[in-house]
Amino acid sequence: MYLKKVDGPRQVTLPDGVVLNRADLPPVDTRRWVASRKAVVVKAVIYGLITESEALSRYSLSEEEFASWRSAVDAHGENALKVTALQKYRQL
Repeated sequence: MYLKKVDGPRQVTLPDGVVLNRADLPPVDTRRWVASRKAVVVKAVIYGLITESEALSRYSLSEEEFASWRSAVDAHGENALKVTALQKYRQL
């Protein structure tokens, strides 16, 4: 088995004990962003699995889009990433 050389850690342990590794990240060609995929990318950046710039380039995200995901998770948790919950958690 060969491991591809990567910058940074191969896996991180989250505060709840879950181990998050690079295989858990969504595919690079992801176009349909459901809340669970957004949450994995945000957790990966927060806990240092990948850098924010790596996430932006890997998934072709804008800084504004990723910042909105991150602020929603910080303020209200993962449920705020659901499209059906936008009005409930919208900042006015």
